[in-house]
Amino acid sequence: MSRIGKLPIKIPAGTTLTIGSDGATVTVKGGRGTLTRTLPRVSVVVKDGHALVNVGGEAREDNACHGLSRALLANMVKGCSEGHKRSLAITGTGYKAEVWGQQLTLALGYSHPVVFEVPEGIKVAIEEKGTLIHLEGADRELLGLVSAKIRSFRPPEPYKGKGVRYTDETVRRKAGKTGK
Repeated sequence: MSRIGKLPIKIPAGTTLTIGSDGATVTVKGGRGTLTRTLPRVSVVVKDGHALVNVGGEAREDNACHGLSRALLANMVKGCSEGHKRSLAITGTGYKAEVWGQQLTLALGYSHPVVFEVPEGIKVAIEEKGTLIHLEGADRELLGLVSAKIRSFRPPEPYKGKGVRYTDETVRRKAGKTGK
């Protein structure tokens, strides 16, 4: 049995957790939105404001999905009640970002601006003259995909440190070539 899978998930006030007829389809509704997911090889039980994830069977694959399913459900509950946040920093001369509705335009040293259509459910905010991007959303998986896609347009390089990086990421710098 998974140590993480055995932990109960506290359901905060204002958040409702609904279990489908199969016992594995879960819908979480809160102030930040609604998320639905079918959890593999487990069943979910709600007792006294806490959700418990139970193993579906005795097979090895069932035990392997126990901790995963609990983590996915905990992320859904947190996302619908509080939301998830991710921040990206842009470093480099002339590098900046602008947002217009759900469209993010990045100037990253290419001959053309990079235009990225932000998916529904993710909010984008720009700070510090376009060098700091804040992403916020209920779905942690989608938030991670969007932030990784934005970072992939110009990953940080080790010599000058230019590029798009996460704010909590450290870039190992390398020494350049030595002159005579």
